[in-house]
Amino acid sequence: MTTLKIGNKAPDFTLPDADGNKVKLSQFRGKKVVLYFYPKDNTSGCTKEACAFRDAMPQFEEKNAVIIGVSPDGQKSHEKFRSKHDLPFILLSDTDHKVAERYGVWKEKKMYGKTYFGIERSTFIIDENGKLSEEFRKVKVNGHVEAVFELVS
Repeated sequence: MTTLKIGNKAPDFTLPDADGNKVKLSQFRGKKVVLYFYPKDNTSGCTKEACAFRDAMPQFEEKNAVIIGVSPDGQKSHEKFRSKHDLPFILLSDTDHKVAERYGVWKEKKMYGKTYFGIERSTFIIDENGKLSEEFRKVKVNGHVEAVFELVS
């Protein structure tokens, strides 16, 4: 696992999007990137978070920022999630969770007495030069998009 530090270069990666296109983080140099990791398509919290980013997208675009969502779901799941909720931003499939591991968001979790590994809801703001400028860990959905927007300068 990479240790992330504010001010350091964000780990670059290439992942497939909902249409099967390869997307590389570094292709967004010159723009701010809001990179958010979420556990699963079409679950209540993840849908609420995605729709909040969708609704705020025009304001993020005014700040020269792109939004990218990453989860372990596959391309078909992302395609359905995007279509069902009219999501205008990029959704990337990290099915082997290697990128999540590099960002330190693949964690041991517990639910209903069972232990498993999954995504810890997290968001990273990456500046125009590819450096990490802010991070949000153990994100609670309510008010999160507004907090991210305030820090995208």
